[in-house]
Amino acid sequence: MTIEKRDTEVQKPLHVVACIDGSKAALAVCDYSAWASLRMGVPLMLLHVIDEEKYPAKTDMTGNIGLGSREQLLEELVSLDEERSKLALKHGHLLLDEAEKRVRASGIDKATKRQRHDELASSLVDLEPESRLFVMGLHGESSAAAGRHVGSQLETVIRSVHRPVFLVPDEFREPRSAMLAFDGSPTAFKSIELLAGTPVFNGMPFHLMMVGSDTEEHRAQLQHAKQALNAQGMEVHLAIRDGDVEQTLHDYQEEHDIDVLIMGAYGHSRVRRFLVGSTTTKMLETAKKPLVILR
Repeated sequence: MTIEKRDTEVQKPLHVVACIDGSKAALAVCDYSAWASLRMGVPLMLLHVIDEEKYPAKTDMTGNIGLGSREQLLEELVSLDEERSKLALKHGHLLLDEAEKRVRASGIDKATKRQRHDELASSLVDLEPESRLFVMGLHGESSAAAGRHVGSQLETVIRSVHRPVFLVPDEFREPRSAMLAFDGSPTAFKSIELLAGTPVFNGMPFHLMMVGSDTEEHRAQLQHAKQALNAQGMEVHLAIRDGDVEQTLHDYQEEHDIDVLIMGAYGHSRVRRFLVGSTTTKMLETAKKPLVILR
């Protein structure tokens, strides 16, 4: 296991990266990561990030000039920070060891373990050149402590990385069906290309769901996307429904008992960023099943 601050060297092959923390979702992250790794045929990396702001590797006392008891107090505080960081490091080692046992029980022969002292989003950006998919819990360790429904770092991660992010609930259920929220945009067709290039959803029903009016143009866009997926042997079902995006997607997912919802996140224009970003945030807050975010 390596401990590192920054890692800029491009390494092969690409990995499924399981983001492990002390939250309730950690076991499900292990299970979904192992499932994705085996389905995609790529190696698994177990990652634990020690929050640099919460547990600094070295306390900076520059400018803290004092005399007598004040100076002694500062020294004691530095010592406490260092001890807390050592304990966080040890705790991370234990988490990774337990995660390794968990994924081995799921059929993973070997998993790479890494620990970093940094911010989570920054760490994942650094690891992108050697990553194919990031797996995280919808409810992280910090969000559970603060009583939040969604992990406090999720949106920062999603806005920062350009690899797919697989967000999972606290309990594992092996995916047997999936759906893509499709809007006919160039970005949506890029998502189709990405999905056609991975075997992860092969052999299961796959739904292309468009929220909007039932027009010839929309039907043609769906058919074009279906052909690209059919060429890879995927079983594709099409649907168009009008209504509120968030509620319509949830209703369709529940009606067909679909395990995984896939959608794009945060467009580039100011208007699209507002509309899509708003929908993405709502889906993060209301998701009860695994959610794949594509950039």
